[in-house]
Formats: sequence, C-alpha cells, structure tokens
Amino acid sequence: MPSLASPLARAEHFIWLTARVLEQRRFAYHFLGGDSDTVETALAAYLNEDGGYGHALEPDLRGPVSQPLHTAHALRILDSIGRCSGLRVERMCRYLTEVSTSDGALPAIHPSQRGYPAAPFIPIVDDPPSELLATGPVVGLLHRNQVWHAWLFRATDFCWAAVDSLDKSHPYEIEAAVAFLDGVPDRSRAEAAADRLGRLVRERHLAVLDPGRLEDYPVSPGYAPGEHHFPYHYARTPQSLARFWFTDEEMTRSLEHLASEQREDGGWPINWRQWAPGTALEARPIVTIEALRTLRAHGHAID
Repeated sequence: MPSLASPLARAEHFIWLTARVLEQRRFAYHFLGGDSDTVETALAAYLNEDGGYGHALEPDLRGPVSQPLHTAHALRILDSIGRCSGLRVERMCRYLTEVSTSDGALPAIHPSQRGYPAAPFIPIVDDPPSELLATGPVVGLLHRNQVWHAWLFRATDFCWAAVDSLDKSHPYEIEAAVAFLDGVPDRSRAEAAADRLGRLVRERHLAVLDPGRLEDYPVSPGYAPGEHHFPYHYARTPQSLARFWFTDEEMTRSLEHLASEQREDGGWPINWRQWAPGTALEARPIVTIEALRTLRAHGHAID
C-alpha cells in the first residue's frame, strides 16, 4: 500500500476524482494489481464497427468517428496490457488499410472528422498527406508485438523513407520516429538512424538538457508557450534507443523535473495548447498515468 504522502497515492486520489472509466481501469491495472480484462472492456466502448476507434478516445478529437490517432491510442493501451494480438488487432489493421493514403501510410487526421469538434492545431483537409507522426508509432508497435499484416509492408517503407530524410524536425515528429525505430525488425539500421537523430536533437536543442535553464531551449514553432520536451519524452523506458542520446546526469535531471511537475491535486499538467475545458480535464489523467509509468520504468521511486 503506497504511503499517503507518496506520488502514487496522490495520483490515485486524482484519478478517482477526475478520470474517465478507461483511465481508472488503466491506473488500477498498472499500479494497483488490477485485471487487464477490465481495461479491455472499458476500451471496447470506443470501438466502431469499422475496426477503428473514435468517441474522443484521444481527447483533442471529439465525435464518434474512427480516426488514426484514436486507433493508435487504442493500440498503445492494448500493448501496455499485453493484448496487442489476435482478431482485435487484425480488425484494426483492416481499418488502417482503409484510411491510408495512396502511399500506404496514415494521415494525421482523416477527413471524416469534418463536422465534429477538433483541436484547432490539427487541420482537417480533404486529401491529407501521409504523416510519420501518425504512422511511425503504429508501425513500430505492431512490429514489436510481431504482428504481421499486409498493411505493414508499405507503411514500413514509408517510415524508413521519412526517417532517413529528416534533416530538420520538431519534438513530436522525433518521438514518432523513435517509436518506429524502437520496434522495427532491422536493428542495425534502426540503431544507425537513431544515432543520427540523437545528434539532430542535441544540435537543434530539441530536448531540455538542463531544466534550470529553460530559456536556453526555445519551443518549436507552432508549439504552445512552455511546451518543452525533455529526455524522458524521447526515452520513455531505458530500453529505448533514445536513451543513448543522453548522459546519466541529463536523464536523472529530466526525471527529477518530471517528478517535480506533479501538482497539488495529485495529477500532472498538460503542456500543449488547451482549447476546451473538457479536453484538458480528460487529458490530464492520461498524462498522469504516463508520467508514473515513465518514472517507474527508469527506477524512480513513486510509492
């Protein structure tokens, strides 16, 4: 049982006070010995007949329609509970095939979102381009779980081409590239690509290496004020290829900063642009769970 003063206990209070049922179930699974079946049952409420996920699973996209970002979120949840396999994933891959662009990869947002509320920083266009941001994490996750589907062949080729062509970027795109590289089967090629991206991150100051000197790390164009990214954003676990980009001291400082970000109410804040009260309220429990998982993965005490 965690101490009442521990970060975990404070976060638990926050989750029970504010979170959707899905995040309550996820918190119970990851930190309280809960059952994975309850997580999957809660997640099923967001599933549509086309095999994709909708219903604001990703809070910044509202409405019932399936979207690649919702479906990617669902895959991450299934992966985190060891359920990223079987018929459910086969149906998701069929959905991904249906919404892919002409080059076989995923758009950030499908035009079916039109008519429903969405974050103003996610533009809706009739013929959206393929995005590494949307495709990379999905492809990497499916490879890591040894899922094989026809959709993966062209999507993997797209991700390799996109990663190899990156000579300038922004933090979210680099995170997507890392998620791809952490799962793709060609490990030697992945390690070489990750080494190059690590140099890019450091040269362009895309990671705050000293939280005490935030002014030395301007946020990327289009980001919200204070939307900084730290080493732990890239290396969510010590096994990530991005962990080699940072010294032990840099990683420790970033984790200490992450721990210090817990608010008085027990939750962690969101640092991207807030555009509606409800979306921020739904996003904070998600961010809180991921903060705790990241701290624990790196051996930082939470209870």
